[in-house]
Amino acid sequence: MGYERISFDSSRLERLIKELVSSIEGKPCAESLTFRTNLAAVYFEEKEFDECIKICEEAIEIGRENRADFKFIAKAYARIGNAYKKMKDLEKAKMAFEKALTEHRTPDYRSSLSEIESAIKKEVEESYRNPDLAEEEKNKGNELFKKGDFSTAIQHYSEAIPLKDCEKAIELDPTFIKAYLRKANALKGMGKTSQATVAYEKALEIDPTCSEASEGRRNCMMQASADPEERRNRAMNDPEITKILSDPAMRMILEQMQSDPASIQEHLKNPEIAQKFMKLKDSGLISVALSAADALWFSLPFAVESSFLRRKLKSPAKIESQLSTSGEI
Repeated sequence: MGYERISFDSSRLERLIKELVSSIEGKPCAESLTFRTNLAAVYFEEKEFDECIKICEEAIEIGRENRADFKFIAKAYARIGNAYKKMKDLEKAKMAFEKALTEHRTPDYRSSLSEIESAIKKEVEESYRNPDLAEEEKNKGNELFKKGDFSTAIQHYSEAIPLKDCEKAIELDPTFIKAYLRKANALKGMGKTSQATVAYEKALEIDPTCSEASEGRRNCMMQASADPEERRNRAMNDPEITKILSDPAMRMILEQMQSDPASIQEHLKNPEIAQKFMKLKDSGLISVALSAADALWFSLPFAVESSFLRRKLKSPAKIESQLSTSGEI
């Protein structure tokens, strides 16, 4: 049994939903899941997105309990992702497609996730570069700050779009959680997951029950644990990454970090170097591991791990070919 991809009048829609619901009852798990995802599809077509998501979540729960095929679970997550996309909630759509890919990797799911990631990045870049809105909110904040109305000034600084205004709000009030959340969301949208995670953790220190902060941090961790090879391949198409890796001074610094770990902390005191280092870390090209073994081996609380950088750092022209053949950098 299927469903018609057309707009139903209320009576036909009601009959179809009743038919699908009755088909679900008493059916084996696999059939039940199929009917549920079909029912969710009907709600999706009728723009009943909340109901679509609810049905898909029920299908996922039942599928988990009955050890259903991962493809069914992935399909439900993908439908949730599409529903959130229609609702313009791109962050939740992104999380849903990431979950779909962990269940079953398909080109369609990967393409949908990439599309949403691009939309998020574009949205962040456009909003955080809106000079008129930024200037307006900043001026209001400055005026109130001069009058001594610090609390209201902070509100306006936090609404100012550029990231630097989040920093200003935090500087004025280190406990202002909305500024940390805005900063974290901006960094995450730019792909700077490590820095975003730190900002979310700062928000959680202020309010451990903040769901937006905990979900944001969890999402950053999911991104960080995504397919390493895929992350590296994407990174090598990033002009900023290519520029960092082709910088002779930066190559020498990274090489020194590998051969002399005692130099790491000293180098990272330089804000420019630290920023480039974090960019490489966020891209997945280098990783920072925290363990007792690493601390003992290097006499430091962390160690930079990258066998490719250790072997080939002096030959930047070979970076891309090495990555494509071994997937290791």
